[in-house]
Amino acid sequence: MDLSEKLPIYRQIIETVLAPYVSIRYADGEIQNEALFDRERDHYAVVSVGWQDGRRVYHSLIHLDLINGKVYIQRDGTEDGIGYELEAAGIPKSDIVPAFHPVTVRPYTGYAVA
Repeated sequence: MDLSEKLPIYRQIIETVLAPYVSIRYADGEIQNEALFDRERDHYAVVSVGWQDGRRVYHSLIHLDLINGKVYIQRDGTEDGIGYELEAAGIPKSDIVPAFHPVTVRPYTGYAVA
């Protein structure tokens, strides 16, 4: 499959996989998750925002980028690992890059190096 065929499929898979994370509710505080999708530049994120115990909460739960036909996992704050979900949804391991790991570690993850 060439890049022009792959990208629309990967974009749809990413958005489908990330969508359920928006509905996660936290027991403590007034925190909600928001999906941030930049389809033009292929940046996809879920961030947690709100207040807890009088403190501002803002952090990236998941951040994915599509770069040269591969899904780069920039941040994975999920319990089980977003890579597994992307793989189960149809993206091959050879197109998933755990970018949060150093390049020297990536060959041992079972996913793409770059």
